[in-house]
Amino acid sequence: MTTIAKTIILLLLSVALCSTAFSQGIPSDSELIGLWEGKRIAGPEIQGDLLIVLAGEQWRVDVAGHTLSVPINNTGSRAELSFSIPGGRGSFSGKLGDGGKQITGHWTQPGTLNNGMPHASPVVLRLEGAGRWRGQIVPLLDEFSLFLPVWKREDGSLGAFLRNPDRGFGVFYNVDKVERVGDSVKWIGKFFRNPNETVLAQAHYQPGRMAVNIRGNLYDMRRLADASNSHFYARGKVPAPYHYTPPLVIPEDGWPIGSLQNANINEKSIAQFIDQVVLKPADSIDDPYIHGILIARKGKLVLEEYFHGFHRNKAHDTRSASKSLAAVLAGAVIHSGAALTLSSPVFRTIHGGQASNEKAADQRRQKINLAHLLSMASGMDCDDRDPQSKGNEDTMQSQQDQLDWYQYTMDLEMVRSPGRKAVYCTAGMNLVGAVLASATGRKLEDLFMELIAKPLQIKHYYLNISPTGQPYLGGGIYWRPRDFMKLGQVMLNGGSWNGRRILSEDYAKKSVSALYTMQSKGYGYGWWSQQYPYKGGQVQAFFAAGNGGQLVMGIPELELLVAFYAGNYSHKTFFRIQQEFVPDYILPALK
Repeated sequence: MTTIAKTIILLLLSVALCSTAFSQGIPSDSELIGLWEGKRIAGPEIQGDLLIVLAGEQWRVDVAGHTLSVPINNTGSRAELSFSIPGGRGSFSGKLGDGGKQITGHWTQPGTLNNGMPHASPVVLRLEGAGRWRGQIVPLLDEFSLFLPVWKREDGSLGAFLRNPDRGFGVFYNVDKVERVGDSVKWIGKFFRNPNETVLAQAHYQPGRMAVNIRGNLYDMRRLADASNSHFYARGKVPAPYHYTPPLVIPEDGWPIGSLQNANINEKSIAQFIDQVVLKPADSIDDPYIHGILIARKGKLVLEEYFHGFHRNKAHDTRSASKSLAAVLAGAVIHSGAALTLSSPVFRTIHGGQASNEKAADQRRQKINLAHLLSMASGMDCDDRDPQSKGNEDTMQSQQDQLDWYQYTMDLEMVRSPGRKAVYCTAGMNLVGAVLASATGRKLEDLFMELIAKPLQIKHYYLNISPTGQPYLGGGIYWRPRDFMKLGQVMLNGGSWNGRRILSEDYAKKSVSALYTMQSKGYGYGWWSQQYPYKGGQVQAFFAAGNGGQLVMGIPELELLVAFYAGNYSHKTFFRIQQEFVPDYILPALK
């Protein structure tokens, strides 16, 4: 056989094999290269119109096709009612108030796909006729998105990484490359904190689609023919140069609006930061993933920018930055005149003077007060940085023997005297909720609505709920970005919002002071503090900080408030916001 004949036969055989592979759905490398995107929206099922009717001694509820009869708890202008939708679809608890003109309460939706926890959101029903109230359930959108960019490396392998804006799951499934085997595509990399490379997931391939199972859920990943506007990119694959526009005026949210120019902030410097850092396409899981940047100066919001599909009306997970809410709420409860002070003993307040458990004989335990919890200096065996600590947050939330996290925390052993040392203790900050509820005899969510949400003009929020039904003050509350930023402005104002006092000036000052040193930073009551270099000197900053890049930072000397929201969850990249972006980009932009 001649060389030409052999070549022709080999070419025909190659074409036949390629044709067979295509017909069987086996991808070539070129078919895998590109941006893959998958998304699950798990509801929630119950949302929209909520109608409550009172007929005689009976409440009747109509919501999302469900009609329920609910017995009245008590009569009069302060009647209380609660109901649950069969099948665990959600529940409501509220009170009749304002002379019978409205019912205020919270709707609790089932555990989410995102983090598994239920979330409570505010509902206000207004009187629209005799014995008839109507309101809206606006639950947290339960979504989970995956992005998988794939490209060919110089060695011929297919590089890839996984990005998940909702929870940073790409850090746990640290994909490094993909390989095709038959009609499946292997996602290869390393699991979180595991040094060994392995097959993280195996996707079933069809032309333009990959079906993959991630943590028990099936995702239909599709290769985007045109990825130019995908939310994988901050503002498109090839974004236009950033152009500044002042924030939108929204009278009902209470934020006065200004401009960068009037606030003496260099517009060009901010634009360069956004162009060079925020809008730069990601090449790996290590790159910054900024969802929002807001700046206020002298009490006016002057910058509000969102990226990757986020926007002002989309609630954002604030993770541990919400711990600062516990301190603000405690200060508000004290300011309201409740029988509570910073020196109130924790166990006596919660149990009315009775011993909490068999460990009550330890006198150190009886000396723990509210200030110790707020400053993370309780002395209990509670250290999130120590995997062996029984009070470690992950340990507490994963164990099943004691689902009452308040009691779990109170049962912890003492390892040092209260006030001696501050260690990062999420469980202790959550226990602040038990103190506030016990001291006032009221539900924690009602205290939050009355003392924080209403005076700060916050209409939408999502309190994550513990297994026994209480809002969790250890972090993870979802807020709209402009609303969460208000907590920082309250502290910057010395305890007030738009002229209305939320907590005392002395309490606000102590909260943002360096009462203890923890992780090389100052810590007060729920707020961190540190110094930054500025124009040859130093300025003092306080901040709330959360996993992923959640930051609300105030610098009183400069009358400056900065907020970042980001998705670098469980990755060291999020520290760049505090360590680099603020000192190297934001502060130098101030005139």
